[in-house]
Amino acid sequence: MAATNVPYAPQDIQEVQSLLHNLEDNTKKGVPKSKKTFSCKKTEFNVDHSPANLAVHSWRFQDWDYKRNDLPTYARGLFTGKNEKGQPEISIRGYDKFFNTGEVNETHWRNIENNTKGPYELSLKENGCIVFLSGLHDGTLLVCSKHSTGARGDTALSHAEAADRWVDRQLASLGKTRKQLARELRKRNATAVAELCDDDFEEHILAYGKDVAGLYLHGININIPEFMTYPGPQIQAFADEWGFRKTDFLVIDDVQEMKKFLDGVAETGHYNGRDVEGFVIRCKTRATKSDRYIDWFFKYKFEEPYLMYRQWRECTKNLISGKPPRFRKHVKITEEYLLFARRKLAENSKMAKEYEQNHGIIQLRDDFLKEKNLKGSDIIRQEYAATGGAAEDISKGVILVPIATLGVGKTTIAIALSHLFGWGHVQNDNIQGKGRPPRFTKEILGQLEELPVVFADRNNAQRHERKQLLDDVHMSHLHVRLVALNFVHTPETLAKIREVIQSRVLSRGDNHQTIQAAADPDKVIGIMEGFIHRFEELNPYAAPDDGFDTVIDLDPTLSSRMNLETVISQLHTTYPRLFFEDMPTSEDLDEAIKIAMSDYKPEIRHEVGPKGGFKRPNKKGQQAIPREKQQPKVAKKPRPLEYVSVALPKKDILDSLENAFASISTNKGKFFRQLQETRRVQPEFHVTLIHRASSKSHPDVWQKYSDMNTLLDGWDNKLGDCQIMLEKIVWDDRIMAIVARIVDPGWDCVNAVAHITVGTRGEDVKPKESNDLLARWLENGSGDSTGIGEVSIEDRPVVDGTVKAVMSRMR
Repeated sequence: MAATNVPYAPQDIQEVQSLLHNLEDNTKKGVPKSKKTFSCKKTEFNVDHSPANLAVHSWRFQDWDYKRNDLPTYARGLFTGKNEKGQPEISIRGYDKFFNTGEVNETHWRNIENNTKGPYELSLKENGCIVFLSGLHDGTLLVCSKHSTGARGDTALSHAEAADRWVDRQLASLGKTRKQLARELRKRNATAVAELCDDDFEEHILAYGKDVAGLYLHGININIPEFMTYPGPQIQAFADEWGFRKTDFLVIDDVQEMKKFLDGVAETGHYNGRDVEGFVIRCKTRATKSDRYIDWFFKYKFEEPYLMYRQWRECTKNLISGKPPRFRKHVKITEEYLLFARRKLAENSKMAKEYEQNHGIIQLRDDFLKEKNLKGSDIIRQEYAATGGAAEDISKGVILVPIATLGVGKTTIAIALSHLFGWGHVQNDNIQGKGRPPRFTKEILGQLEELPVVFADRNNAQRHERKQLLDDVHMSHLHVRLVALNFVHTPETLAKIREVIQSRVLSRGDNHQTIQAAADPDKVIGIMEGFIHRFEELNPYAAPDDGFDTVIDLDPTLSSRMNLETVISQLHTTYPRLFFEDMPTSEDLDEAIKIAMSDYKPEIRHEVGPKGGFKRPNKKGQQAIPREKQQPKVAKKPRPLEYVSVALPKKDILDSLENAFASISTNKGKFFRQLQETRRVQPEFHVTLIHRASSKSHPDVWQKYSDMNTLLDGWDNKLGDCQIMLEKIVWDDRIMAIVARIVDPGWDCVNAVAHITVGTRGEDVKPKESNDLLARWLENGSGDSTGIGEVSIEDRPVVDGTVKAVMSRMR
């Protein structure tokens, strides 16, 4: 051994064999559902670069099964293989699943105080992804993530591959080899547990630039079924020896001192200058079938008052920006805080600007608490006592609201949940005719009268869609919980999301209500691009998204099976009474996804016609009768699209005009004052993106907006949001316009110069003459010789606009 007095135990072949038999029995199909048992998923992986062509098997439990008391092992991250004699062995052994204080019986403080002993090692969890390393009998260093090893099967690096590269880098710096590390770990019969922290590979919450990136070693476990792990000092020594970055440990001997320390840090959410959300505590427990003390971990998460402080911060920023603060939790104390914040902001004119730059946030909060003579923990305890000391016990009245784009698997998950639990499912595409949004909500609430959970199957990709649903539900005054299933889209992940969802939709062919990919793949891709462009990320600290009670983040690039498991797991943690005593097994989840993907057929199809418009179904939900066989129509034709524009707030435009002309000569501002005095300033302002008159010269742009408008039928003709930068004001003796720039990419404008018409001299001058004015301005410039005036708008303000489809008055 390279170190002395370290924990060690050899592998017992019979014990490992018994473990494998138990695991195998619960991977077999056909296990009666009445049998109360756990389930696990077995996956085989070939080991890269193994001279003996070794393979290992990953064993994965459902998250909710770890709360059972009859698992053969509680290792989260477990791989088995064969030793040099062909006998079974544990190749990788992760930590036993550990829980937050109060989450399970063992982690209630009274049981921690009665059943555990120190020393208590407290460690901050580094913000990356967990990886495991161990040595195989042929000298191969096995590197795994929690449930897989080797390549992902696409061009992106897997977590295991990224960790592999860091291992090579750190060993090379020491002049050591992978085989040496593998042999050392094998001698110890141990798995090294590290956190991969590298922003170049994958960003998380905390920053890990090049100077601090790498593998942070925070555990060494013995490869046996029972949990046995190294203490902190010996982990640190191993890290020094093999080039790992070290994770700091704080050691406290007494349980009461440890609790006092944790409660103290929770009041500020800060430790050693870092924002933290909790600690992992390592100790010994005898809360098992025997009185023998064994290694044991638990978590202490700082959900409160940290979340209350974050709410105060977001409300203060809303206050500064002139938006109404929105909050649903800690209502009374937050109202008092906002009165205090308003007073302080009024007293110090510099405070608002500094606060927006994230300076003075903690000071303002601390000043308020000092005035109230309270600590954050005092507030939480008072609120806790006022509610009877117990969290809400929710067993019904939950609406699942996806926030998604096409092809991410929301309907598949909805059908799978319905199959597993009998929950409700309302599809927006099945609702026809006028007033679809309120009717969609009405149908959801109707199902909620009979069922505990209903899935609101609509993309809800834009804020105004979410606002409609949230407002309508809240207006019902029903005691309902709204859960956002947030399919996370970020600029960094869009390329991968685009690739995955296009592949899914095109392979699905015509088995979709809104788009039929088999007929015209190019058109379908264009429609999907429109949805991706219009997607507005969820912000749980601003309206309307602060109306959700819970947010579950999902990865659109993962399979529906994996996202289904995440939904069930997090719902089970948040609202455990929604579920029966027996949770679904891995086989149940596989079957539910299979049914959702193979048996599902749309009740109603919306076929995208040759010009992008829907072919409406008849009242029975069947496909529309061909035109040549239809009876003469009596219904009025829908009004055609006239133009698409970005509507802008009137006050912002008028303020910019007034500010621009206030600083120039009276003569130069003469025409603007004339427009004001003769009431020839436009009553509303917008940037025209395309007019019907340009549809033939720009057919692709016209088709794009027509398709978007058709797909968003019933939504007050809103296509999305767009920011506009105001640059210059240009005029002659007939018309005035503001030269504008479209800040958000993807909103095409067919005019040579994007602009806002301010006003015209008289009714004989049409607003479209702005195009002629700006064409002359571009060619000849401004000045007395051209008869064109020009003034720049200071600071080039950016205005929030709404992209709208404006329909013709004529049918």
